[in-house]
Amino acid sequence: MSAVTVFNVNGHDGIVAALQSLPATRGECVVRHFPDGESYVRVLSDVAGQHTVILCGLEYPDEKCLPLLFLSRALRERGAVSVGLVAPYLSYMRQDKRFHEGEALTSKHFARLLSDHLDWLVTIDPHLHRYHAMHEVYTIPAQALHAAPLLAGWCHTLGDAFLVGPDAESEQWVKALAEPAGLPYVIASKQRHGDRDVVISLPDTAHLVGKTPVLIDDVISSGMTMRVTLGVLRERGFTGMRVACVHALLAEGAEQGLRDAGATELVSVNTIVHGSNHIDAGALVAQAVKQQLAELQ
Repeated sequence: MSAVTVFNVNGHDGIVAALQSLPATRGECVVRHFPDGESYVRVLSDVAGQHTVILCGLEYPDEKCLPLLFLSRALRERGAVSVGLVAPYLSYMRQDKRFHEGEALTSKHFARLLSDHLDWLVTIDPHLHRYHAMHEVYTIPAQALHAAPLLAGWCHTLGDAFLVGPDAESEQWVKALAEPAGLPYVIASKQRHGDRDVVISLPDTAHLVGKTPVLIDDVISSGMTMRVTLGVLRERGFTGMRVACVHALLAEGAEQGLRDAGATELVSVNTIVHGSNHIDAGALVAQAVKQQLAELQ
């Protein structure tokens, strides 16, 4: 197999360490912005005849996408055999339907943009709602990994706890985490009236008094759903509540809001670099990248 070089664009040190075990060397590049906002990209490593992997989370994508595309072109100009992307968090998957006439179907437009510049893509738990698989929107090999087994392993360490899912859509996922760990769980009912206007109803929890609630979701952005759920649990007398997620997107003020609402611990997978990263997806990603590279041979 041709040599492999990995370019870590935005700080995923844990995942890049796992990728280097492929084996792969760590590439050097410069990615920065001029004062007027334009991007500067320079590849410092010799990648001629090599497979290249860009490790770049796509949270807050509008400031990252152009540098990513420029980097992919620069790698090809330097003679790279292939350019793949590991995006632990993949954006622009939520707009999977036109709700109003004239809306841009950004999930498909973004997928076309990436597909035109890359040879393959690996991501973790993208928002697949109306799409059932990545190939419905991406035209390159695109693999969606699942962090549920990683979270399930963490759930085994919880002791006397119960899991709380934020809405009906989470039930199958939360059940898959709770049952292997032997933990009870409840699922909330949610009514959303706006980004920050959420009403939460919980089933009876009297049989769970004395246990520690652990709120689980795939993405925490504003944290409003979690905050309201924490408030309901606190009104019922629960304490020591914990919050866990795959993607800690955490918009400004979200983490403090969760702590103010009663969360004593926040735990996330290292898909988005954050202080709450206590679950490592590096080995999972490395295996998927190895598979993608093998299929290029």
